[in-house]
Amino acid sequence: MPGAGDGPASLSHPYLLFNWSSLHLWIPVLVLKTIKCKAAVCWKPNSPLIIEEIEVAPPRDHEVRIKIIATGICRSDEHVLSGELTYVKFPIILGHEGAGIVESVGSKVTGIKTGDRVIPLIVPQCRKCRCCLNPESNLCCKNVFGNCDGAMNSDCTIFTCRGQGVYNFLGTSTFSEYTVVEEDSVAKIDANAPLDKVCLIGCGFSTGYGSAINTAKVRPGSSCAVFGLGGVGLSAIIGCKVAGASKIIGIDINTDKFTKAKECGATECINPKDYDRPIHEVLAEKTDNGVDYAFEVIGNIKVMVS
Repeated sequence: MPGAGDGPASLSHPYLLFNWSSLHLWIPVLVLKTIKCKAAVCWKPNSPLIIEEIEVAPPRDHEVRIKIIATGICRSDEHVLSGELTYVKFPIILGHEGAGIVESVGSKVTGIKTGDRVIPLIVPQCRKCRCCLNPESNLCCKNVFGNCDGAMNSDCTIFTCRGQGVYNFLGTSTFSEYTVVEEDSVAKIDANAPLDKVCLIGCGFSTGYGSAINTAKVRPGSSCAVFGLGGVGLSAIIGCKVAGASKIIGIDINTDKFTKAKECGATECINPKDYDRPIHEVLAEKTDNGVDYAFEVIGNIKVMVS
């Protein structure tokens, strides 16, 4: 052990500095450092993502820093790239369907620890607000929808690139090797869960499955129509099947999607282009004047109206 005249010493551990105390003991002090890594940065609307080296700040009191292992791509990310979401600030790191391993935690984090496998959440769960306590709602009052200042509820930003701050997307920003999220926006998962698959639970799967199980509350023996057989549509079909629907009709203009839709539970798939009349008339004929539940999973207002 160094003598009393020696100054502070450091060991090889990346986060621990050992300082000499007045009691002549070595006391470990946690020091979290900024990380340099790669991320896909969107500098402005209607421009491609650019792989950049960025700096990721340490997590603050109630935040968690995550090493992202896998991430999905959602249509919402494309809406930012195309400029359709006008309230988003640039430059920004997109991505919100991710899964990874906790690299470090802030000083006041209690439910998550380093090494945990987690899914970042675009909808936080504070478990205290009136929405979290209401069994009919899960849209926590801390959600960022419609208020995407991109700065993690503070004036500073987590990400830096080329000497300037880069905005956060929906409190997640999973198009980065490392990201920082609030403790309330992390779901701990099983250590054996395949991260390249469960990352879709962060948005796509939960949206489709939840629309059938929690929002529509599909009943056993009912009939369902699902417009759009992408990832969210397939998840809605799975939800309808789990709920016990007896007839599940998948609708898409891309017939290549029909095989996978049937594997997920669709009892029949139809292509509107194969008919010379409106698709709602076709569905009425097939289902005794209409289905019990219809899911529009395209984002097309005309389809919603029909």
